Parts: sequence; C-alpha cells; structure tokens
Amino acid sequence: MRYNFDEIVDRRNTNCIKWDTQKDDILPMWIADMDFKSPDEVVDALVERARKGVFGYNFRQDGFYDSIINWVKKKFHWEIKKEWIVFTPGVVTGFNIGIRALSSENDGVVIQPPVYPPFKGTIDTIKRTLRKNPLIIKDGRYVMDYEGLAEKLKESKVFLFCSPHNPVGRVWSRDELEKVTNLCVENDVYIISDEIHCDLAYKGNRHTMIASLSKEVANRTITLIAPSKTFNIAGLFTSIAIIPNEDIRNKVNAQIASFGIDHTSIFGAVGLEAAYTYGETWLDELLEYIEENADYVVEYIKENIPEVKIIKPEGTFLLWLDFRNLGLSQIELNEYMKEKGKVFMNDGATFGEEGLGFLRMNIGTSRANVKEAMKRIERVVKAI
Repeated sequence: MRYNFDEIVDRRNTNCIKWDTQKDDILPMWIADMDFKSPDEVVDALVERARKGVFGYNFRQDGFYDSIINWVKKKFHWEIKKEWIVFTPGVVTGFNIGIRALSSENDGVVIQPPVYPPFKGTIDTIKRTLRKNPLIIKDGRYVMDYEGLAEKLKESKVFLFCSPHNPVGRVWSRDELEKVTNLCVENDVYIISDEIHCDLAYKGNRHTMIASLSKEVANRTITLIAPSKTFNIAGLFTSIAIIPNEDIRNKVNAQIASFGIDHTSIFGAVGLEAAYTYGETWLDELLEYIEENADYVVEYIKENIPEVKIIKPEGTFLLWLDFRNLGLSQIELNEYMKEKGKVFMNDGATFGEEGLGFLRMNIGTSRANVKEAMKRIERVVKAI
C-alpha cells in the first residue's frame, strides 16, 4: 500500500470532539470521523493555499464544480450539470433546508429507523410530523418494509432517505431503490437522499445514486453528498446538494439565501476540489483497510464474544453491535462500556427506539485501536 493506515495519529489537544471530550483512559470509537490523515494531495493543496497568507472572501471556481461532476460521473455513472449543484455547509444543513423548502408545518416526513439521529431531530425542530417506517431484519440482514412505507407515504410530503444506511451499513441495491422510488412517484412524495457515505461501499457492493435511476425520479429528488466522510475532512464544512429540478432548486436556494449560508470557506473549496480530483487511490486503499477492520471485528465477536451479535455492513466505517442478549438497560450498557470497559461508542437509543440494546462502533481508525477496543468490550461482556 502507498498509504499507511496503521499510523497512530495523536488527535488529542487539537480541539477534537472525538478525542478531547473524553478522558485520557477512554478509547473513543464513536462520532463518525476517522483517525486517518487525509490524502497527501488534499493536505498539500490546503498548505499551499494557506501560504498565500490572505483569507478574504472567495467564490467557487469552475474547478470546484468540475471535480464534483467528474467524480459523480466516474464513480456513479450519473452525468450531472453545473447548474444542478447547490452548496451547503453540511449534509444536515442540506436536509434541514430541503425539508423546509418542500413541505409546510405539520406535513409528514418519513424516516426509516434506526437511523442517523439528526433525521428525527430536524423533523421535530422544524415542526413536521414524524412518520416512522422501521427497517426489519430478514434472513440475517436489514431490509425495508415496503408495505409499511407505502402506507406512511400516503400521508407525507417528503421521504428522508439514508443511502448507504447509517448505522446498519446497508448499501441498497438497484432493485430496492426502484421499489422505493416507485412508491414515492405513486404517492407524489419528494425524496431527500442523504448519500454522504456513498463512496464507502465494500467489495461486491455498488452504490447507486437514487436520482440517477430516471429523469422522473431525479425531478423529485435532492441528493446530498460531501467529501467529508470519504476523505476525513468533515471539519472543512463543505457539502453539496444535487438538484436537477429547477423549481425545487429555486426553493432550496431561497431558503439558503434567507439564512445567509451560501458562503464556501476558502479551505472547504480547496479541500473538496483536491479530494475529488486526486483522492481516488487513497480511497481505494482506505476501503480495503476499513473492510479488513470490519472483518476483524466480525470474526473476533464470533470467536470470543458470541453473546454480542453483528451483521457485517456492506459499506461505511460504522458497525452496529447488538448487545440485547446481555439483558442490560440502555443506561447500564452505556455506563458499563464507558466506565468499566473504557471504550466509548454511540448510544444506540439515539438512533430511535429501534436502537435500544445496540451501540454504534466507529472502525475508521488504526487496526491497533480496533483490536484494543475489542479486548475491552470482551472484558466487559465476560464480567457481566
């Protein structure tokens, strides 16, 4: 490998949420950013820009848009246009703005828990009606409940979709996506698709951007992507919405203008362009390393702590661990892992009641950290 993902990067004392909000004896395996250095080309581009020494107002140049257009075409076989691309500071901001643009107070918004906590948080905050269509486990994997989805969509304006799915790690197949979009078309429901993990599919799995299925689907869809998870540059706060429908795009742009947030940071623009232009080799090696981490955890659990259950994800650097066999309350589970095991993972309950008894584990870190985390988890389980 050209890149050394085994390298331990000391992130403490850098105002790092992941590490600096925890005590020194806690191994943080939670919030979804990685511990790897970003691609050299990204770092070099940022350093070179910093050397200019002046950081005034900037605008998004053609290279910014071209890098996105070329990346999406090469990776996902979807040809998008420059005018479809709308800047947002983050994907959470993107779906917040999107829901505001496409619905009114009390309108229904469908989500599929267990799912990324800001989905529900956003819906509650802007006073839309939450309609839950929980994922189900069938034949050892999470799948969508299409019958339930059809019913929920009848009373909704927006389907807030997570693809690939956080936290369960499903990379939805084309057939699954077609079933979803057919239901949305039948019920005249808009789709806001959070595809921030789109670049992180494991071998044998291909991510399909839902809006690429057809022109009809594209015309009712806002697709949200970012280089942040892929290249570990979340702190640059730069993402984009792809919106082919001009009317929807105008509504979204009006919302963005009303909040005054259409300002790309200098480093965000530089980082995005460098990542999408030069980051492919780094990403290929990252995916191999991350999947090996996932395989290690799956095998470790099978051999050493079978009381814990896990379904290997098809993508992302997140694992969804099932501790329900231990018979602990969620509070006990969280406290035991953090206080006795000295390993901190995301509370499954924050992903919805469907996450009770679960913890989400971030394996976007060195193999040494993954191995240490598993030893600590095993000690806690054995003690119980």
